[in-house]
Amino acid sequence: MRTHVALLRGVNVGGRGRLPMADLREAVLSLGHRDVTTYVQSGNVVLAGAVDDPAEVAAGIARALTERTPLSPDVVVLTREGLAAVVAGNPFPDEHEPTRLHAGFVQGGVGPQAPAAVADAVERARAKGSPDEACVVGGTLYLHTPDGLGRSELAAQLTRRAVVTACGGPITLRNWATVTRLLAMLDDD
Repeated sequence: MRTHVALLRGVNVGGRGRLPMADLREAVLSLGHRDVTTYVQSGNVVLAGAVDDPAEVAAGIARALTERTPLSPDVVVLTREGLAAVVAGNPFPDEHEPTRLHAGFVQGGVGPQAPAAVADAVERARAKGSPDEACVVGGTLYLHTPDGLGRSELAAQLTRRAVVTACGGPITLRNWATVTRLLAMLDDD
């Protein structure tokens, strides 16, 4: 049974950070993980962990990629239970279009200063007319973008240095379709 999901930040986005998924699978397998499967081209990997600690799995994958490729991506690893908690904690259950809902991840969860920083970002975006919403539940940032992520003023506000620092580092976003598919992949045998 697969036990972890690894999410790489900035891989194969906008023509930058090119990483073939076959190379990613090989790097993860080289660490002793089993049942390794990637999902789409943006750096999502489900695996049966050779170790239990998500931070240790993340550090190993990051190290293997740095040694094997010209990339040094941030890697976030969650257990199956951690990803199930993200799905269960969705504060926007009425949104039925999965591309309008995103979960944001930082290894170890977003920091304790994140809720206030995110609330400030929401207010700045609203002042510019944005309908977007965001909040922190547990260690996850949830972002609701009714008009799409690409034109989201709030998404832009969330990349500001003060917000990133308050969150504990760069955030990697996944849309809700990807989040729920990864959970299903963890449950597939």
